[in-house]
Amino acid sequence: MKLHGRSVIVTDGNVDKALRKFKKKIAVSGLLLDLREREHYTKPTTTRKAQKSLAKKRWQRYLQEQQLPKKYY
Repeated sequence: MKLHGRSVIVTDGNVDKALRKFKKKIAVSGLLLDLREREHYTKPTTTRKAQKSLAKKRWQRYLQEQQLPKKYY
């Protein structure tokens, strides 16, 4: 018996183990994240705005890490 796609075989009636394997396969494939992302439509401008905001945060964090520590004296 050959199974295709995201499926697991239950051996010895061990459904819990099969369920764990299935969840791992789904998580690794990124299917669940993709479904959550597509659950609601986001306009392209909103997506760009969010990406730009994240880039600003990364840049600010980078600048903060490069800064010398404050002198306490």
